Amino acid sequence: MPTRSAHPRYRFRAARGTARDDARPAPGTRRVADPPVAPALRTAAAYAWRLLVVGALVYAVFSLLGRFHEVGVALFLGLVGSAMLRPLVGLLARRLPRPLAVTIALLGSITLALGVLALVGETVAGQQTVLQREFGAGIERIERWLEQPPFRLNPEALSDLQSRIGRFLSSHRSTLISTAISGATRLVEVLTTLALGLFCAVFFLHSGDHHWRWVCAQLPLSARDRVSVAGHAAWRTFTGYTHGIVLVAATNSVLVGLALYALGVPLAVPLALLEFFAAFVPLIGSPIALAIAAVVALATKGPVVAAIVMALIVVIGQIEAHLLHPLVLSWAVRLHPLVVAISVVAGAIAAGVIGAVVAVPLVSVVWSVRQALRTANDPGPARP
Repeated sequence: MPTRSAHPRYRFRAARGTARDDARPAPGTRRVADPPVAPALRTAAAYAWRLLVVGALVYAVFSLLGRFHEVGVALFLGLVGSAMLRPLVGLLARRLPRPLAVTIALLGSITLALGVLALVGETVAGQQTVLQREFGAGIERIERWLEQPPFRLNPEALSDLQSRIGRFLSSHRSTLISTAISGATRLVEVLTTLALGLFCAVFFLHSGDHHWRWVCAQLPLSARDRVSVAGHAAWRTFTGYTHGIVLVAATNSVLVGLALYALGVPLAVPLALLEFFAAFVPLIGSPIALAIAAVVALATKGPVVAAIVMALIVVIGQIEAHLLHPLVLSWAVRLHPLVVAISVVAGAIAAGVIGAVVAVPLVSVVWSVRQALRTANDPGPARP
């Protein structure tokens, strides 16, 4: 019979007791305990360093885009053109070869845009003499209005202001000329960006699906499904936002143009076109465009018409916020108005006008991708 100490169970207990005895502190020594860390602080620290890594990655991406912002803008314009013309190209491709359908859609859209710009130029050129006379009379009327109560400005102060502006322009003529030259250089950059955007739109319309499948094929097998789901969600949201914001901008410009024409304000067509482009900046663009229209109305038609135009800011803002956006954009973009406002301001601070235009669709796409991936990863309730 084996002894009790030789049994494996008792040998294991003896070895465990010896290890415990070795781990105990020696007599006369005091063990220093680790400082306790609250679970909330430990969790916050874990999230903090991850947020720092994500923030550094986002900063690096935006820095890279800032260095090559012309390429980023061209890609964005190409995506916008593809989102707008893809239904037309698909309709034409049913009866024509796809390259011919893409060519017809692009040439038709370019002709339409150039026609609108030519109409605006013709309107301004045809009203140039009348505008000069009305603006001159309007400035005199504003000066007389400022001299009366409640402003009671000194007429000499107004004339002195005009002379100061003239002296400033004459003394800074060289600076203005250099600014104009730099503006010409900027115009070349803008034309280059537009050409690259048109080039991207051609390939996106012709074979965008093939390009996306090629990109997904280069990824590991474990990531292809997730990237495909994210890409389809992003494109669906971007297309819906593009169609919706164009419809909202067109509605706003028609309302503004009709109102200005009914009030007899000159430059109704150019101001309506300005309202169209300004509507691409949600919550901010339309009031700025209408404020410019109010200045024109004040200089040409007086304060009463200008006050009516200012009232249009409130009316069109309410129509846009409570009718157009809920009906047109709610199915494509589900963002709180506070998120939209913060996104527009942050985009304007980061990249100026371009950032204000791109901010809302970018946030919308990111949110839709997050929701799509979350839905794809959720297995749903178990079936019996």
